[in-house]
Amino acid sequence: MEPAWLTLQPFRPEQGLERIQLQARALWRQPQLDLQLRLRDPQGLVWCPPATGLIERRDGLWQSTCFEAFFSAPGAEAYWELNLAPNGHWNAYRLSGYRSGLEPEGLIVGLPYSLQRRCGDLEMRLRLDLHALLPDPTDLDLSITSVLACEGLGCSYWALRHSGSEPDFHRRDSFLRLQAAG
Repeated sequence: MEPAWLTLQPFRPEQGLERIQLQARALWRQPQLDLQLRLRDPQGLVWCPPATGLIERRDGLWQSTCFEAFFSAPGAEAYWELNLAPNGHWNAYRLSGYRSGLEPEGLIVGLPYSLQRRCGDLEMRLRLDLHALLPDPTDLDLSITSVLACEGLGCSYWALRHSGSEPDFHRRDSFLRLQAAG
């Protein structure tokens, strides 16, 4: 059974964003994490960096339209951040604690995700084996987020749950517990 689609919300609902819909769903079948994001943008407000033909690991993807996921073993201080840009560029980081010890995750040498674009809509799917990072957990703490660069509005910050007074995707109290599927 497929998990339900969950709706991401902008940190600040601004005029112009109300027609944008961003949904995500996740399935955790240890050690496999399956993430899907679905962006509906009927007015074409979201700017997506054009494909370059060269897919690379890059820093700074969050400065424009970028899909992100943060995950950890329940109760652990260390966590990981994944960045996926609509042009195919990506990155994966390991952090030792809240916004500290940021390092590129050397055990991830590529992120196998697919993108489909159709008339202002974008769908992204990532399947990632986490065995090398999390060999034994039964559950996973997860946050699915996005930065959307919108024409005339700048960047807006979307998440399943915003828990602070400023947009901050690293806050552990915004992570959700994802139980292992049978």
